[in-house]
Amino acid sequence: MGEPLVVIGNGMAAARFVDELSTRALGRYAVAVIGEEPRLAYNRVLLSSVLAGEVASSEIELKPTQWWRDRGITLRYGCRATAVDTAARTVTLATGQSLSFSKLVFATGSQPIRPPIPGMALPGVITFRDVNDIWAMWHRAGTDDRVVVIGGGLLGLEAAYGLAKAGARVTVLHLMDRLMERQLDPQAARMLQRAVEQMGIEVILEADTAEISGTSHVDGVVLKDGRRIEANAVVVAIGIRPNAELARAAGITVKRGIVVDDTLATNVPGIYAIGECAEHRGNVYGLVEPAYEQARVLADCLAERSAHYAGSVLATNLKVSGVNLFSAGDFLGSPGTEEIVLSDPGLAIYKKLVIADGRLTGAVLFGDTADGLWYLDLIRSGANIENIRDDLAFGRALAERATPSAEARLAA
Repeated sequence: MGEPLVVIGNGMAAARFVDELSTRALGRYAVAVIGEEPRLAYNRVLLSSVLAGEVASSEIELKPTQWWRDRGITLRYGCRATAVDTAARTVTLATGQSLSFSKLVFATGSQPIRPPIPGMALPGVITFRDVNDIWAMWHRAGTDDRVVVIGGGLLGLEAAYGLAKAGARVTVLHLMDRLMERQLDPQAARMLQRAVEQMGIEVILEADTAEISGTSHVDGVVLKDGRRIEANAVVVAIGIRPNAELARAAGITVKRGIVVDDTLATNVPGIYAIGECAEHRGNVYGLVEPAYEQARVLADCLAERSAHYAGSVLATNLKVSGVNLFSAGDFLGSPGTEEIVLSDPGLAIYKKLVIADGRLTGAVLFGDTADGLWYLDLIRSGANIENIRDDLAFGRALAERATPSAEARLAA
């Protein structure tokens, strides 16, 4: 019997961690995974596609039951962990049972932020985070209902896209002066707004919500400037907050998230955290790729391989509202940086590349994102791009064709 290892959380980070660990140290640990949702781990990134009817809910499952069984994993889903005793090394479940552990991994993810505004508790107010939220939204789409989405970031626009495609009349309210301000520069955000509006979705920027109105059910949203938007349902998607209370109650250091070092370890020996619940060097990442990077590093560490997590270069590569978008690194630029911009409004294509000291440090792509991961590799590697600078905006194929290989340079 292997060393007992308990994973609290059964989302994308947990599933990737178990997958990575099983390839490195199969049989070394007796792994138990505890998941609060009453279903197998699934791909949350595809929830908006499920809402839009593009993907069946059955298709977003990450691993079938047999996969977990083949690896000897004890899977307890639909089961909530209620307490962790770091001295006794036990996890207590909502059923009253307890599991012993030698190593413990928090992969508890996050929860939607519910702003403290009047009317948030009204029936018809929905957050967008899991499969149950999709079912709730489905009841409000396809019947020509009016739905207001509060939040013009990634989650809000995904919800708006899915709802509009399902038949609802959608208005997006966003507090900031442009959509997806964390991922896009002003030009790309304007292009995104046009694309969203062409789908029949109304966008209201700098919209500060005062209250959600209604008596027995939501009937509208009132803004602080006095405007009122009618609504049969309101979807709140203004951000997420790490699920860290279980760790906090156990005496583990928590700031915004569960604080971890470069080996993903907390302040308590043998206890770790990965994914959206973890805080590393002051950063809490709300994206999937950093969670996967953390899962790989932790699997290496628990397999006694040398590995360290130095943080992630944030990158967004997605199709939101039917539009291809990509951004990575310092896409806004800073003093001392230079910009290469390629814009073709007729084709709805926009590229901005930010360069500092002969290296690519940021990129924003709208419409044509085929080379996004290549640009991301250049940003992460810090490679010198001066010899391909003139062709950089035209993509990998042209840039590499225009650059002689090392063998050709030596032959010359």
